[in-house]
Amino acid sequence: MQQQERELQGSVTSQWIKKNFQYIPPAFITLILLVGQLTFGILDSYVNLVVAIATSILAEMILARFVLGTTKNLASAYITGISVGILIRSNVIWPYFVTALLSIMSKYVLRYKGRHLWNPSNFGVSWMLALSTMSVAGLSTQWGSNFAALSVIWILGLIIVNRAKRLHVTVTYVTSFIILAYVRCLITGDAFLAELSPLTGPMYQLFIFFMITDPPTSVSTKKGRIIVVILVAIVEFILRLNHSIYAPFYALCLVGPIAKFIDLKMTAPKEQPHSVGVLATK
Repeated sequence: MQQQERELQGSVTSQWIKKNFQYIPPAFITLILLVGQLTFGILDSYVNLVVAIATSILAEMILARFVLGTTKNLASAYITGISVGILIRSNVIWPYFVTALLSIMSKYVLRYKGRHLWNPSNFGVSWMLALSTMSVAGLSTQWGSNFAALSVIWILGLIIVNRAKRLHVTVTYVTSFIILAYVRCLITGDAFLAELSPLTGPMYQLFIFFMITDPPTSVSTKKGRIIVVILVAIVEFILRLNHSIYAPFYALCLVGPIAKFIDLKMTAPKEQPHSVGVLATK
């Protein structure tokens, strides 16, 4: 009897998670923000964060209605907004507004066969960092020696990407980064741990668990996703050798859309994804 009750409870829990999974990634990214803020104070201003989130949500609501004639679940827009609020730094408010707006607009303007090609926050953050270097910087804070905080983020992150069937993407990227970090240390003469240390930063937590695993902007096959993420790591490796601080963002912004375009061109249209996945929906 107790065994049956446990099985029933497990089934109910599994069904609830499946039905409400789209709300788990927003909760997870909020946890990353809280851990980073409470541990290292990664936010310059709560106002800037609110501006980024509010802009993303309002832009999503308006563009979905007037461009697609529909309403959208706002979990994706929330994730985009909070990502922008975490990833960029400025002593003025307008970059948070513009970056969030660019991110959401990219979903509705830069499309092919009814699909957007860029991960929204990756697009907005990459362009803002490239074009407004005098006004904007990117997050670079590390978790330092706070192993407990890092462990919580990684454990939950791996569980979520596994649930979204993108664990192979994260594992492939991390493995590629570690190998290429060793190659970089041989080329530059820097310490291996110095080359490896970015993986412990909040910027890379968002990149690893949200940007590169984004289902709507990923290619359609597992083998293809593995190849693409290796290419992203290689391009990042080259950019890092040329002293590009924001190499992972630029690498994904360059490789991801090209891969998605080729994938859509070579494959027949498929049913639109219904879940948020790890970062964003259609």
